[in-house]
Amino acid sequence: MGHANARLTVHGRMLLVDRVVRQGRPVAHVVKELGCSRQTGYRWLSRWRQQGPAGLVDRPSGPRRSPHRLAAEVEAAVLTCRDASRRGPLFIAAELGLAPATVGRVLRRHRVPLLRECDPVTGARIRSRASDRRYEYDTPGGLIHLDVHKLGRIPDGGGHRAHGRDTAPRGRGIGYDFVHVAIDDHSRYAHVEVLPDERGETCAAFLLNAAQAFAHAGIGQVQRVLTDNALNYRRSVAFADAVAALGARHLRTRPYCPWTNGKAERLNRTLLTEWAYRDSYLTNNARTDALPGWLDYYNTRRAHTALGGHPPITRVTKSAS
Repeated sequence: MGHANARLTVHGRMLLVDRVVRQGRPVAHVVKELGCSRQTGYRWLSRWRQQGPAGLVDRPSGPRRSPHRLAAEVEAAVLTCRDASRRGPLFIAAELGLAPATVGRVLRRHRVPLLRECDPVTGARIRSRASDRRYEYDTPGGLIHLDVHKLGRIPDGGGHRAHGRDTAPRGRGIGYDFVHVAIDDHSRYAHVEVLPDERGETCAAFLLNAAQAFAHAGIGQVQRVLTDNALNYRRSVAFADAVAALGARHLRTRPYCPWTNGKAERLNRTLLTEWAYRDSYLTNNARTDALPGWLDYYNTRRAHTALGGHPPITRVTKSAS
């Protein structure tokens, strides 16, 4: 295939043939004018004599045969697993018994968009905002991210995910659950609770519960707490008292820059994909009851791409040792 530094385009090769064959000029003179080597000039002349104008067209640079390439049915299984699970190469590799690098090559070859570019519910590609400024605190407890995500409650008997959107509307007016999340910046160890509101007092109690859960897991003193600029964080006396009780500093994200709190936002997306929308729950309590088991899996067994395929607990125990 043609490349950025190619001396001759198809038009240049036609000029080469015209000047050498029709005008009868020496090959050495023509290639010097066109800026290529004699070997290149003779190669294109040979291809033209054998195949005519078709011989001057770029050829594929890939090998004619790839004996070690995965079978078509295996690649199809990779793509099907990606569509069904909306998970990355580590998960797909474990499910299919392949190497993560192999799965990654299959996804790239088929131009499957990255997970961060897709809607977590539908899987459709959406625009995303990414920052080239990455940071990670050196030790657990150095910074924890907080956030709240509103989640519509499920009516008894199940909502549209269980019965389809073509059925009569169900669950209107029954309100929302407020999913409070806390994630440690270094280890990605998380604490999540489903609470009835997002008032300052509720956020303060959740922060203290999260710090206690982190301490039980082996994470040291919480030094900094990062939140967005919601009033329940910014103006709540109870929340300020909770931060002070931990001996921590309260940091806030830049306005209209949610990616500053990206680790909490990413946890929200994972929660929706792997817990909240994973099954067609028939009651709201069934979904809430499924959270502790999933959270234990997330912290202790789920492979995390940012941690080299290891679960968050491995960074907590490593730092404690």
